[in-house]
Amino acid sequence: MLPLYFLFLFLPTAFSVYFQKTSFDPNATDIVCMGDAVPSYGAIEMNMPKNRSRVGWAIYAEKVPLWEKDAGEFTDFSTYFSFSIDTQGSTHYGDGLVFFIAPAGFENIPPNSAGGYLGLFKTTTVDSHGDQIVIVEFYSLENPEWDPSVEHVGINSNSLASATFTPWNASLHSGDIADVSITYNASTKNLSVSWKYQKTSNTDENTSLFYEIGLSKVLPQWATVGFSAATGGRVERHSLRSWEFNSSFEMKDPYGKNAEKKVFPVGVTVPGGVLIAGAVFFLIIAGVVITFIISWTWKRKKTITTAETVNTTATNDDLIRGAGPRRFSYEDLATATNNFSNDRKLGQGGFGAVYRGYLSDLDIVVAVKKIAKGSRQGRKEYITEVKIFSRLRHRNLVKLIGWCHDRSEFLIVYEFMPNSSLDFHLFGKRRPLPWAVRYKVATGLAYALLYLHDELEQCVVHRDIKASNIMLDSSFNVKLGDFGLARLVNHELGPQTTGVAGTFGYMAPEYVVTGRASKESDVYSYGVVALEIATGRKVTDLPDNTFEMGLVEWIWKLYDSGSLSGVGRVDMETL
Repeated sequence: MLPLYFLFLFLPTAFSVYFQKTSFDPNATDIVCMGDAVPSYGAIEMNMPKNRSRVGWAIYAEKVPLWEKDAGEFTDFSTYFSFSIDTQGSTHYGDGLVFFIAPAGFENIPPNSAGGYLGLFKTTTVDSHGDQIVIVEFYSLENPEWDPSVEHVGINSNSLASATFTPWNASLHSGDIADVSITYNASTKNLSVSWKYQKTSNTDENTSLFYEIGLSKVLPQWATVGFSAATGGRVERHSLRSWEFNSSFEMKDPYGKNAEKKVFPVGVTVPGGVLIAGAVFFLIIAGVVITFIISWTWKRKKTITTAETVNTTATNDDLIRGAGPRRFSYEDLATATNNFSNDRKLGQGGFGAVYRGYLSDLDIVVAVKKIAKGSRQGRKEYITEVKIFSRLRHRNLVKLIGWCHDRSEFLIVYEFMPNSSLDFHLFGKRRPLPWAVRYKVATGLAYALLYLHDELEQCVVHRDIKASNIMLDSSFNVKLGDFGLARLVNHELGPQTTGVAGTFGYMAPEYVVTGRASKESDVYSYGVVALEIATGRKVTDLPDNTFEMGLVEWIWKLYDSGSLSGVGRVDMETL
């Protein structure tokens, strides 16, 4: 191991930018404050809390390298900061605080950029590719003119309009300190954001976002990084409490002069010949290791039983007859999901888990469902889902990217849905979805069912319409998924006996009794979801201790008594 240790001493490190500010010194020169922003008691007060239509900036004084044109190299970076927004007890507040990456030289607050323009855009450049800017915004004012009609955390590219967002509420965390992490992986083009409040965090809230973006297509090679906070006709207090930034990148001098010496972790310089000798030694060691791994892998594969091989082939042949989705190897999907690591897990179901992954050859982020080993029902649903789903193409259905049956593992690959599933937004203590979004979800689901029931050669009966199977993209468009229980039914034959399967509360009473699935039983399930959308209540919720039936029966009771006005959750009354 000692020779390898010395080898690492001769490997060059990348040019890096790193700083950490646990508090802000008024006399420091590396953080520049502009506009209303001023250091105060270790923090930076970004604006005067009683002043309207104000802007404050805090930026890093040095420019940061993002990519190198000639070598085709791109930087990874991470930044961590803490901030607070104090709504000062008011029900009317705004506008927000953002972290931004802009071209080097973007060092002056644009005129007329207060309020909803967040101190970064002018009224003439709300959506302009000439702006060259990427921002992460904590936006506390509803502004449907260019953004979602909810307070939100968003990621924006060259625009005030969020490319992706999640609802968030400043007043629920007023005055509390949020710890934020933003990371960018250049190889996967993944910009990830997560945050946690120190005192008022709620496990029911979504506190993460990510967005695929190639920074070289948006920003120049050198950038300015910093924060902007703005108020408009309403006010709130924005405070930046700490900031850490770290990027690692090997880059030429910005004026085109290449460094003649290499810099190493031990702080010494060595001639190029020593570096080459070390690299050759490393390649020899790597070659021996790779040869051993290939030999071991080949021998291991020889031990696979004939029965397993035949079983795998039969299953794969059955699925390949469908067209469209692609077959992946297990290695492809293990690599895409970082070997199915827990930090990539999106959810856990009865028959397995779903992971977020990145397919580098397709340059897309995906969701990978991994069926639990030993689950016969899970395997049956896997085959059914892929065979039926591969035939379907509609804007309101989740797109099936591919599948895998390898090493006795069953996996399905879907397009990734940034806003998760409908149940995530309907239930719990989150800010209720606006009525416009609820209507959009209800109509989108209706279009999906119309396609499945009436616009195909054979009717597709889904059999498991429920809120957790209704996915939402970055614009809250419906994408119906999970076709593991679906059945093909001839239009002229009507309901078919399929056996009862589905989720309690969503199944039509006649389907439970007869076991005959039909378009009508799907429509009943749609009606249950519509009630959940309208009321914000789960189908299994008991409205009070005196009523033992579920949501549907309770609403029928209220309908009969003429008192439907009280069916919605209390927190929906202001929508």
